[in-house]
Amino acid sequence: MFIQIFGSMLVLVSFLLVQAKKLTPDSQIYLLLNSIGSGLLAFDALRDSQWGFLLLEGCWAIVSIVGLVRSLRRS
Repeated sequence: MFIQIFGSMLVLVSFLLVQAKKLTPDSQIYLLLNSIGSGLLAFDALRDSQWGFLLLEGCWAIVSIVGLVRSLRRS
């Protein structure tokens, strides 16, 4: 349960920071928070055989990781 709450908080905090215009959707911090948060949620979904949630969070994690890697390569 801790993994779900921590992962959710990371995703929600990053979203709130973008909405508050403290981060941009392409910032490395935003992408890192999303990658870790959604990765934790995907892991938890896999562990509990929640296939729809795994699909959602797994895709979210992959997209965030790809964006983060692209951003790091530009730096």
